[in-house]
Amino acid sequence: MATYDPAAVRRPAPQIPAATVDLLRADVLRSATELVHEIERHVPEYAPTGDGSHARALRGGVELALRRYVDLLDQHARPSATTGPQDVAGGEAIDWREVYRTVGANEMRAGRSLDGLHAATRTCARVANRRLRAFAARHALSPDAVAWLAERIFDNIDDIAQASAEGYARAREAEAGELDRRRRRLVEVLLADPPPSVPALAAAAATARWRLPRRLAAVAIAAPGPLTRAPTLVPEILTGYDREQPCLIVPDPEGHAQMRVLVNGLAAHHAAVGLAVPPTEAGASLRWARLALDLAANGFVPRQPLIWCGDHLAALAVFQDRALIDALNERQLAPLARLRDDRRALLADTLLAWLTFNMNANEVAAHLHVHPQTVRHRLRQLTDLFGDRIRDPRQRLELEIALRAERARAGRGRRPRARPRQRTVG
Repeated sequence: MATYDPAAVRRPAPQIPAATVDLLRADVLRSATELVHEIERHVPEYAPTGDGSHARALRGGVELALRRYVDLLDQHARPSATTGPQDVAGGEAIDWREVYRTVGANEMRAGRSLDGLHAATRTCARVANRRLRAFAARHALSPDAVAWLAERIFDNIDDIAQASAEGYARAREAEAGELDRRRRRLVEVLLADPPPSVPALAAAAATARWRLPRRLAAVAIAAPGPLTRAPTLVPEILTGYDREQPCLIVPDPEGHAQMRVLVNGLAAHHAAVGLAVPPTEAGASLRWARLALDLAANGFVPRQPLIWCGDHLAALAVFQDRALIDALNERQLAPLARLRDDRRALLADTLLAWLTFNMNANEVAAHLHVHPQTVRHRLRQLTDLFGDRIRDPRQRLELEIALRAERARAGRGRRPRARPRQRTVG
């Protein structure tokens, strides 16, 4: 199937007398004021503002477009040739493409779309065609000459539109990269140790175009290094995917919308959501989230795809210092140390259930699925081992903490025959 080739159907250049070309050149260059007026009247983005620099920039762009058109006229004997990247204006070489790329970039930086610029170029084309028809009537140009000259108008407009679109795209890409760099910097400021001051944090957030929330939470993502397959989340969530320990900063994390975003976005990852804190305490939230991942890896809290630290406050408070827990276990559970593993597990589970259910033998029996008499028999053995400590209110909390830590540790290698349901200490 044949493809469309614009060069193959381009209208051949007609023979236009040199004197007529000179007259047309002068007419085109005199049209700058009319074009500027029409643009200011019909394109709101370019309406007069009283800013002299704005008006000068508009007129400069129009005059450069007219000079480009005149250059195209000078090549009418070689219609298949293209203009070089540089034109001469005022005795200086001007790269017209870079000029219009800059115009496009400025539109993007001003927060505008290219619609206004395209509307301005269409206005120029409309006025130029109107003047061309009037000129053709005065100088009896042939229909072929008029058609060819009109095509050059649109060639010029298309070239300008393409160059400005390139500049717009480049500026948008550069700004996106700069904004991404500023947001990575903001993550570092939020997680700094010591924590940042409120003014420093507010300044970094403003630079990164990030609304500083009243509360936020840090999310720790379990990964051996920077993420190669990063989850897609909403722009309000700051990402630290390139950190050695990847993380997120989530504003207003307790809202239902943010919860859904996290659950869905992190479905393919194992992560923990820290507690909601003021922005200056983001580092603490991240420490808790990492602690929750560590506790889950070691069996101290249930391993789930997404762990919410708010559901495990007691475990986070109790198991922060592993060495201290080991020392507590060694002291409180010493009477069980000399028993066989299976006997030790059986009595430890019974004692934990007895402490959990407020020393009610019947509830313990129902929970462990054994006869109450069996529970009482085991309690007599525990009393022989521990003495009055198991009934001492001052000792019960430490015993329960030690037993829960022991059960969590043992759960990595074995599953006791009867285990009470998991509950938080407190």
